[in-house]
Amino acid sequence: MIVKNPKFEVSAVGPKQYPKGDLPEIVLVGKSNVGKSSFINTMLNRKSLARTSNTPGKTRQINFYNIDNLFYFVDLPGYGYSKMSKQEKVFSGKYIEEYLQKRENIVLIVHLLDIRHQPTEDDLHMYDYILRSNLPFMVVTNKADKIAVTKVDAEAERVKQTLGISYSTILPFSAERKIYTEKVWEEIEKMLKIEM
Repeated sequence: MIVKNPKFEVSAVGPKQYPKGDLPEIVLVGKSNVGKSSFINTMLNRKSLARTSNTPGKTRQINFYNIDNLFYFVDLPGYGYSKMSKQEKVFSGKYIEEYLQKRENIVLIVHLLDIRHQPTEDDLHMYDYILRSNLPFMVVTNKADKIAVTKVDAEAERVKQTLGISYSTILPFSAERKIYTEKVWEEIEKMLKIEM
């Protein structure tokens, strides 16, 4: 897919701040250090549209990225950040849940996991929540550049077995090795059902 003019549109913590209109939304969920911002930048072939940080937990709002007025990438705050206060966790949990339950524009959830590790308890909770939401989803195993190329497929399969995925897509990904972006775009385009 050729992206011409992606732009950051708005940060939100409630429905009144969400973008107006009915553009479809691709939602990104994952741990706070799993690389959601890097995923966005790599997919859009931009270096710093989505701000990346070495400090986990920096994204505290729902960030909407408008992709050529065709759809949005929606970056949800990362979960599992231990230094976030209890009050912050409760607050962010409420507005994330509100978005996932009430937003009608969602066409796909992309659940990012770290390919190098077993899914954490937080990962499993999120995965279970996604299953219960009945929304279409795919799992992307990020940071594939951190392991040998020959081990990527086996590690992605291990994650698939751990989660018990039988009917949904699971794909490797790397912000460094851009060889994986095409397959991810193929899946996204299927869900968008729009001419690219």
